[in-house]
Amino acid sequence: MRRCLQCAGLFENSDWICPDCGFHPEEREGIRVFAPDLAEINDGWSSDFSERMARDEEKHFWFVNRNRLIVWAIQRFFPEAADYFELGCGTGFVLSGVRKDFPHLRLSASDITLESLPFAKRRVPDADVFQMDGRKIPFTEEFDVIGAFDVLEHIEEDEAVLSEIHRAIRPGGGILITVPQHPFLWSVVDDFSYHKRRYTRKELVEKVARAGFKVSRCTSFVTVLLPLFLLSRLRMPKDPGDFDPASEYRIGDFSNGLLGSALALEQSLIRLGVNLPFGSSLFLAASRR
Repeated sequence: MRRCLQCAGLFENSDWICPDCGFHPEEREGIRVFAPDLAEINDGWSSDFSERMARDEEKHFWFVNRNRLIVWAIQRFFPEAADYFELGCGTGFVLSGVRKDFPHLRLSASDITLESLPFAKRRVPDADVFQMDGRKIPFTEEFDVIGAFDVLEHIEEDEAVLSEIHRAIRPGGGILITVPQHPFLWSVVDDFSYHKRRYTRKELVEKVARAGFKVSRCTSFVTVLLPLFLLSRLRMPKDPGDFDPASEYRIGDFSNGLLGSALALEQSLIRLGVNLPFGSSLFLAASRR
């Protein structure tokens, strides 16, 4: 059900007008805006990168292989799902991958930054896309699956977001999460990306459990490339002002294909049930208790 952010009333109106207090979100360019004060400026996302991200995600080995992991996880852990919501969808690359492999799903997605949402809407025209603060989700028991992919590390109040996600999931549903792992890997990239933290496995599992979820699977990924990842971080400048963000996406076709093949092999192990002990990222699947 929909939940009014003013009075907390529950309703089903498709026009988003609360029958109890009359509140309704504003619209900008056809997108409903639930957190207007955060739509343009926030400390968790640089909107200048929306266009570049939309272009580079399509081929970059890291994004492509993360999508494959997510699509597999939906089928593996939530095969009966009818509704999928993505928190922090950015330019909609993951959302478009979900639509391609699950044409039957009713898709919804949000981002705190309004700048990126037109890209997501163009990629998946039939998705319900809106601007929203993850700490105030306007739904209660509405979705079978909620995905938060490299989102929680941007938010200081990550446990509040997990609690909101729990309320928005139907009984029997669950959550899929990816986050950056290992605090010792902190670098100028994390500073530039406005990350609040890199997670340990213990921290993520405990926070998800406290929010009311039962963890089904937690594994590292980008494990086989960890030595290269660490080396690249050691060679980076320490000052965010000296960092060129385009360098993260600047990779030749041969190297991109080779690294992608390495991650594809790694994912074969994950699909076989191997929980990898270390890697630059963490993947977690959990069901709502």
